[in-house]
Amino acid sequence: MNFQEGPIEDVVITPFRKIVDERGWLAEIFRHDELPDWFRPEMSYVSVTNPGVLRGPHEHVEQADLFCWVGPGDFKLTLWDNRQYSPTYLNRMEVAMGANNPGSAIIPKGVVHCYRCISVEPGFVINCPDRLFRGKGKTEPIDEIRHEDDPENPFVVDERLRRANL
Repeated sequence: MNFQEGPIEDVVITPFRKIVDERGWLAEIFRHDELPDWFRPEMSYVSVTNPGVLRGPHEHVEQADLFCWVGPGDFKLTLWDNRQYSPTYLNRMEVAMGANNPGSAIIPKGVVHCYRCISVEPGFVINCPDRLFRGKGKTEPIDEIRHEDDPENPFVVDERLRRANL
C-alpha cells in the first residue's frame, strides 16, 4: 500500500482553547453540540505512556475514538485512512499533540492510528470512545485490529522504513 500525505475525511483535530485565570486553566474536551452527529462518547479512560513508547498502530471495526492530549508529555499522532469507501482512502497524516499543543482528535472506525510519546517525561492521554470496552459487562471481544502484532503491516511509523517502502 502506498500512502500519501494529506488530511483524512471525518478525522477532527481540535486545538483546545484554554481559559486561563489565577488558578490555572480549563479547556473543554468535548460538547455534544460541537461533535459530529455520528459520534457520541460512551465511556472514558486515562492512560500514561512512557517516553519513546509507541501505542499501535491499530484500528477499530465499530469504535471511534476521541483522544485528548493536554500534558504532561508530548505525542506524535499518526493516522492512515484504511477505509476503501473514503474519498481520502490511502491518505496518511501526522500531528503533534500534548503539553506544547493541547487538543483532541476524533478518529473514526477504519482509520488506523498510533501515537508515540516524544517527550522526556511520561505523557497522559484521555480517550472518550463511542463504544464500551468489550461491550456491556465486558463480555464481548475487543474491537481492535492490532496491526502492531503483524511484522508485514503497511502502517510504518519509522520514517526511514516508510521511505524505503518497507
